[in-house]
Amino acid sequence: MNLELLNRLFLEVKTPELYGRYITNSDIEKCFDYLSKPKISTVGFSVEKRPIYHLEFGNGPIKILLWSQMHGNESTSTKALFDCFRLFETEEELGRQILEKCTLVVIPILNPDGAERYTRVNANEVDLNRDAQALSQPESQVLRQVYNDFQPDYCFNLHGQRTIFSAGDTNKIATLSFLSPAQDEERQLTRNRKEAMAIISEINAFLQSEIPNGIGRYDDGFNLNCVGDTFQSFGVPTVLYESGHYKTDYNREEVRRLTYIAILKGIETIMNGVEMARYKNYFNIPENAKCFYDVIIRNAKSYCNDALIDIAIQYKEVLKDGKLEFIPTVTEISELNDKYGHKEIEANGFLVTTEDNLDLNVGFEIDFVMLKKERISLKP
Repeated sequence: MNLELLNRLFLEVKTPELYGRYITNSDIEKCFDYLSKPKISTVGFSVEKRPIYHLEFGNGPIKILLWSQMHGNESTSTKALFDCFRLFETEEELGRQILEKCTLVVIPILNPDGAERYTRVNANEVDLNRDAQALSQPESQVLRQVYNDFQPDYCFNLHGQRTIFSAGDTNKIATLSFLSPAQDEERQLTRNRKEAMAIISEINAFLQSEIPNGIGRYDDGFNLNCVGDTFQSFGVPTVLYESGHYKTDYNREEVRRLTYIAILKGIETIMNGVEMARYKNYFNIPENAKCFYDVIIRNAKSYCNDALIDIAIQYKEVLKDGKLEFIPTVTEISELNDKYGHKEIEANGFLVTTEDNLDLNVGFEIDFVMLKKERISLKP
């Protein structure tokens, strides 16, 4: 697989109808008309009776099940999937080989009610990724039925992660993260777990030139209520993808490109035969840590503290009138020597206040601060 070629193709296949973080059924429905390769069907309905779409590509012997937006506010991988779909519509050799050697079943938005509301949970306020055993929700039942009917050889569980994550206890952003979920309390390294680890190792190695040291892995604590753990327990290699943050990319458009590459690399690795010995490299990927805030104001003076303080700001993602807004919110006020900001403001011992000349307090939602009589925006 050629990284330069994939990046060039991305400019041609990037789906213009899908942009930003707020992606719903109405957005992806606009894209169906130009897709001639898949069989598109409605496989079920959400709590609020929104359709759950099912796309089937190819007719090869290797069966891969992919689903996205199990959490409605995690849409980056949905955009990346449609970019992959458009690649399949071209005459490019990679797309042709994938469709010849693989059969892909894709649920692009498993939680359309959550997508509409921009929430993690569904309309019943249930986290679908904790419903794999109870199967109490219609969306969970749909995914399980698709799994049972398709009997996949591999599963890709596509998610998005918050901006707080670092690749290890470092100042490196975890732009992408992965996990080969455990399938039992002992977290045994079964053959299918090792196979998922080997796939992740190949993706990690391939993307290091794009995001050096910018890939993390999640802790593999076992929870059978999680879908990945359940499917792994069925003996099917299951790879969890997490699309994170990249520099100033709050719309996740650069991360979308990286996710598109990661999905294609994962499929290609399977298609060409997974080299099981590569699983050992999985453990060289640093575990995720929570080392980042969106903004840190360093060495600030306040009215109520003699010592200088650091002020951490985290964005609340709020849907207003169909548009996503990032609301700067004061999250922590203390010494933050072991934390990093995606944006850092150096106060150099000067007073930092609200526009009304008040001290900042934890919980304040504030778009601007005053520093040396200058109004400084905290927005992304």
